[in-house]
Formats: sequence, C-alpha cells, structure tokens
Amino acid sequence: MEKIVVCGGRELHGEVTISGAKNAAVAIIPAAILVDGVCVIENVPNIRDVHVIVGIMEHMGAKIEFLDKYTLRVDCSSMDKQTAPQEMVRKMRASYYLIGSLLGRFHKAEIAMPGGCNFGSRPIDQHIKGFRALGAEVACEGMVRASADELVGTSVYLDIVSVGATINIMLAAVLAKGNTTIENVAKEPHIVDLANFLNAMGADIKGAGTDVIRIRGVEKLRGGTYSIIPDQIEAGTFMIAAAATGGDVLVKNVIPKHMESVSAKLIEIGAEVTELDDAIRVKGTGVIKKANVKTLPYPGFPTDMQPQIVALLSVAEGTSIVTESVWDSRFQYVDELRRMGADIRVDGKTAVINGVRNLEGASVSATDLRGGAGMVIAGLMAKGSTEIREIQHIDRGYEKMEEKFKELGADIHRVFE
Repeated sequence: MEKIVVCGGRELHGEVTISGAKNAAVAIIPAAILVDGVCVIENVPNIRDVHVIVGIMEHMGAKIEFLDKYTLRVDCSSMDKQTAPQEMVRKMRASYYLIGSLLGRFHKAEIAMPGGCNFGSRPIDQHIKGFRALGAEVACEGMVRASADELVGTSVYLDIVSVGATINIMLAAVLAKGNTTIENVAKEPHIVDLANFLNAMGADIKGAGTDVIRIRGVEKLRGGTYSIIPDQIEAGTFMIAAAATGGDVLVKNVIPKHMESVSAKLIEIGAEVTELDDAIRVKGTGVIKKANVKTLPYPGFPTDMQPQIVALLSVAEGTSIVTESVWDSRFQYVDELRRMGADIRVDGKTAVINGVRNLEGASVSATDLRGGAGMVIAGLMAKGSTEIREIQHIDRGYEKMEEKFKELGADIHRVFE
C-alpha cells in the first residue's frame, strides 16, 4: 500500500509542464483498433488508465510498444478477439470505448460493464441508442453484447449531452456505410482531439466541437502519427493549487482556450491569471473570495474540476455554493474535507461551503480520481501533515503528481506502507 504525505503551508513557485490529456488518450488508443496499419501516438500520459487500456488491447491481440516514455506504437492488424478480460475492463470507465471500436471494425463486441470512479449511476443507454440506430443488435446484462451484419449511417439525437456516447457513436460510425449525423453532442476538447486523430488516419468527420457532428463513412483508415493535446484537468488542478497556496506558477504546455472557465473563476476568487501562447501564469494574492460554481458540459466549468475548486473555497471568505449538474453523488470526498476542518453541507447536488480560517492536516482517503486531487490541494493549504490513502485513484489520471508538486516547492512525498 502507498500513501501521499503532504506538509502544508508552503507557497508553490516555479514552472510545471502538463502531460497529455488522459481523457483523449483513453479514447484515441482504442480508436486505433479501427486503423488498417500502424499508429504512432505521441504525448501519451504515463498514467495507470493508459497502461490498463494498453493491457486490455494486447490481451485481445494488438501489438503495442512504448517507443519512449510518452510515445506508443499501436498495430491492431493482428487483433483477433472481440471480447476483453472482465477484470481489466472493470478497472476503468473508458473501457467502454472498446465497444464502438470493435463494433466499427468487426461488427461484433462483447465487453463487461465498465468500472472506474464510483460516484453514482452512469448509464450507457445513449451509447446503446446510437449503436442500435446504426443497425446493431445490443444486449446488456452484466456484459454489453453488440453485433451487426453491417453498420449503416443514420441520424442520432442524444437525449442528454454525453461525452461517452458522443465518442462511442463516432467510433462505430467512422467505417459505416453512408452518412451519420449525431445531434446534441458533447463538445469537450478530447472529443475534438479524437475527431482530429481519426481524420488524420483517413476518416471524414466534420463538426466536432459544435452541437452537430457529421460523419461520412469511409472504407478504411490508414496508419499515421498523431500527438495528443495537453490535459485540461491536470492544468486546472495546478492552477487552483497555485491560487490556493498564494504561490506563483507558470503552467506550461496548455491550450489557454480550453481553460477559460477555470481561469475566469480563479480571477473571480481573487487570483491573478495571465494567458500566454501555450502557458498560463497563476499568482495567488493572499485573498480567496467566495464564489458560486455550477458544473456544466464544455465550455462550462468542468465536473472534473469540482473537487479541486471546493477544496479551495473551503478556506474562502464567506459562503460559497457549488452545484453539480453532470453527475450524481460526486460529493463523496466532502466527508474527507470535513476531517480537515472544512464546514461543508451537501444537499443533493449542491454543496454549501462556509469558509474557515484554515484547514488542519488529517488522515484522509482519495475517494475517486478528482476527489484525490482535491485532497492534495487541501493538504497543501492545511496546517500540519496530511496523509492521503487510496492513491491508486490519483495514479489513474495524474502522472507523478507528487513529483511535479515537489518541483514547485511543496513538501510532499509518497510513502510505501
């Protein structure tokens, strides 16, 4: 077992380089199943979820190797299985992208219901709706079994804006016959990145990043090289940490446009934020003002940044209200913040935060990936020492988080128990 120990009270100063986007990588790597040839994928984050999806695909017959720490060579030409090992699939939510890719290439997929962070029911009904509209038969009883004689382009209207469904239907439709239109789609940066990857391999996708995506089916995709975008959520995590500690940090390798909702909220809370071409500088002013935050699909404030902003607002002046409009039960980490002295009351999808003068170090757990990031930020602000357990959640999406914070001057280290 491992834990992260943080001794708070130090300002963060210096530069941090952001890794490739987790949410893009876990969609693009399985998308390589659709490619007739070799893909070289650059700027791949060295995180647990990437290693899990690579392991699943290798088990299914793909040939994958790391050319260096951040570059993958993926060859799925020899893949001969349409079923993934259940124990591996249940380690990550994004394993359901295998369904769209396998259905698109083999017209058959059999994947266990995915795992990942536990913060409420996350049904895949919109994914299934899209697969069926394309001509597949889908059964879902513990396993998702999808098959089709052929996939034919169609029109799909998503009842809710769903990142996962948008991606999965895109994957299934790329090689389908004819044209597919998907309406009311999600617009997150990693959806645009996936579309750009597929187009670089020969797909014909238009409209990613807007409300409507149009796909003209092609006969095959060819191999090529593609570089993944920077991680929007990792960047936001370090931006909030800089403001929380009253520090001065240059966050490098970012796309400032992707960070606008986070930047705007940090300015409102009292930080100084300066956008550069591919970097953002965040400087804490020693004042943390109250704020109201509502998570929304992109370009709104990201749900994956909600625990981090709550940690920051726990020491703000006055009362803040944070509303979660994307997922149910995403405030499970709040009990851990309370152990540190936070005054937070949760009512359904709303958290009312009465700012306290300071947090106190305590023994806490990372209840999920982003909740774990919130605990680290809380530990950086707190008086005394904070021990964070269950850090396998953090490792799913952050590459050597404690080392990056240490380079900024934090007193943080990983301990093997």
